[in-house]
Amino acid sequence: MTGPLALLDSASLYFRAYYALPDSLVASDGTSVNAVRGFADTIARIITDRRPSRLVCCMDADWRPAFRVNALPSYKAHRVADVEANEEEVPDTLTPQVPIILDLLDAAGIATAEAAGYEADDVIGTLAAREADDPVEVISGDRDLFQVVREEPTKITVVYVGRGWAKAEVLGAKELAAKYALPEAVAGVAYAEMAMLRGDPSDGLPGVAGIGEKTAAKLISDFGSLDALLAAAAAGDARVPLRARTKLAEAADYLEVAPLVVRVATDADVVMSGADKVPDGPADRKRVLELKERWNLGASVDRLLAALDG
Repeated sequence: MTGPLALLDSASLYFRAYYALPDSLVASDGTSVNAVRGFADTIARIITDRRPSRLVCCMDADWRPAFRVNALPSYKAHRVADVEANEEEVPDTLTPQVPIILDLLDAAGIATAEAAGYEADDVIGTLAAREADDPVEVISGDRDLFQVVREEPTKITVVYVGRGWAKAEVLGAKELAAKYALPEAVAGVAYAEMAMLRGDPSDGLPGVAGIGEKTAAKLISDFGSLDALLAAAAAGDARVPLRARTKLAEAADYLEVAPLVVRVATDADVVMSGADKVPDGPADRKRVLELKERWNLGASVDRLLAALDG
């Protein structure tokens, strides 16, 4: 029996590693390596604990895609460090670590994937949607990816590590439906539509004023979909409280573009660095050990090698 396809929300995971480990972890030249070490440990743990047969580290080719910004200019606007370059505000000591992470993944033989003009979420959405053989596990600390959960034709679950690996939650359709009071048959889709109504300040999504998470979940559950809810509200359906009808009408412009912004793409032109099979040992052990020495990666690389060697 083969294991699942593991799709890693890489930026989410190495950001969390960066903040979880001390910045006193440095190479001989003073370069911080806390994110590199933490990310290597995360991959080792995923391979050891989840036993995937295939694994892909999904990357952001564009952290703030033009198609989302054009639809909703506030999308991630508060995170922009350089408006003209559309660069994300990232800690100075994290940016230099990303190339090291990519070098380590390449030497280890672990696949990466990205799509020009798209975020890692869209890469995950595309790879998950088109998987026809193996169950899929999405590993992320971002709730946005709950929307990819499904039962058929291949099961997709999310391993949510927003509170750390020790408190990881494995959410399939049943668990997601129970957690947010959503219809189980369409739990992933319903979560995305609930998120549109609720909004998310961390992503610059205003949501609908006065409609919080619980109300949003109830409205989507009662009507089955956002389109059905909006149609009922426009028709003056008494099942939609008057206050909610008013707020939905006031947010009409936002709700028109919200699906494009919130839903992950499922048709991105994904480019893979290589085969996604979890390798039986590192592709280039000598190079991995050289990177370990050069960047003072210590036991984190040892644990990654042990996980690959099985």
